[in-house]
Amino acid sequence: MRTCCIYHVDMHTAVRQPPAADRVYAHVKQGVLDRRYEGGTLLTEGELAEAVGVSRTPVREALLRLEVEGLIKLYPKKGALVLPVSAQEIADVVETRLLVEQHAARKAIPAPPRLLERLAELLAEQKAQAATGDFAAAAVTDRCFHAEIVRSGGNEILSRLYDQLRDRQLRMGVAVMYSHPDRIAKTLSEHEEILDALRSGDAEAAVGIVHRHVSWFSNLARGEVR
Repeated sequence: MRTCCIYHVDMHTAVRQPPAADRVYAHVKQGVLDRRYEGGTLLTEGELAEAVGVSRTPVREALLRLEVEGLIKLYPKKGALVLPVSAQEIADVVETRLLVEQHAARKAIPAPPRLLERLAELLAEQKAQAATGDFAAAAVTDRCFHAEIVRSGGNEILSRLYDQLRDRQLRMGVAVMYSHPDRIAKTLSEHEEILDALRSGDAEAAVGIVHRHVSWFSNLARGEVR
């Protein structure tokens, strides 16, 4: 099955391992996204070097990259602090998502059969992941659902802009599923509504549901994201 989001790399099947710094980067980034390293966690070079099986030099290189991306804050001689999701970050992501996704929902109509089939596949996949409590995977599938609609418009510049939100969306999505487990059923229901509106060719309904669905995240900006 084709997928739009690939994050896990099977190192055992690779002919050649990626450079050491890339392995550390992937290890820490995945840990942040799936909440193994939660906001407020202090990571040390020694611990990371041991976990990945490398020297400290590539660890420093990887941490510098992650600091540029805004996932961590480096403190000399202490380590790297995993930054929590801030209220401002949530507000910025919600605002950007609304601009892109409402436009994409309107442009997606009339929806091609291939898009409708793909969205149905992702919805079924997310339901199965939620049922087993695999929240990290469900967050990835959630993000893919929305990304498929954005990409369906054929605007490569807009798609690249949306892709820049990927990591922030995933962190927020996983945080929501753990801190607001009652929201999962609502999310699945709203995805179903979006799909139904696209099937029926009702652009205004699709845009309205997307607005309601994405705007809910603004609630997080008014409270603590755990």
